Amino acid sequence: MEVLIKKLTYQEFRQMDFGDDDSAWYELINGELVKKQSPTLRHQIISANIEFALRIFANQTNSGRMLHAPMDVVLDDGNAYHPDVFFVKKERSFILENAEEVVMGAPDLVVEILSKSTGIYDRGIKKDIYERYGVREYWLVDPRTSTIELYTYTEQRYKLVALYEANERLKSLALEGFELELAEVFKD
Repeated sequence: MEVLIKKLTYQEFRQMDFGDDDSAWYELINGELVKKQSPTLRHQIISANIEFALRIFANQTNSGRMLHAPMDVVLDDGNAYHPDVFFVKKERSFILENAEEVVMGAPDLVVEILSKSTGIYDRGIKKDIYERYGVREYWLVDPRTSTIELYTYTEQRYKLVALYEANERLKSLALEGFELELAEVFKD
């Protein structure tokens, strides 16, 4: 016998009330509520290092906005994620929904920092959904190996452009002129 589970819509997800003592983050993945554990210290250090570099780039070039979790990025009625770090170029700022204070559409860059609890989603269904909605560049940051996989959206599919290691310099294709020293990303 097959058990059917009612899928949530984004509006139902937004109306859910989580207690003040609940420190978890929740994402809506294909209509299912998925609980995320609080990030580790290493995760937060890596995230902050990437955010810092992207914020400097955004300020110097006036090219867009760097944002970070927790913030809803709504891709469709059943998928609302909290990317660890993401960037929306100035010419696509229309997806920054001021009335709801969320992002309604695909950012230009999404960065997900892998962990035991989120890796299966970040490499699987979330990657597929980001690809379906045309996120131009997707980074998978692996704290264990000090590497970043850079995928670019081309011909309506993701293509692995490079696997950057700790001593290399990442060059973004979606954010023209943005480069990132991985030694700076993974330093404590």
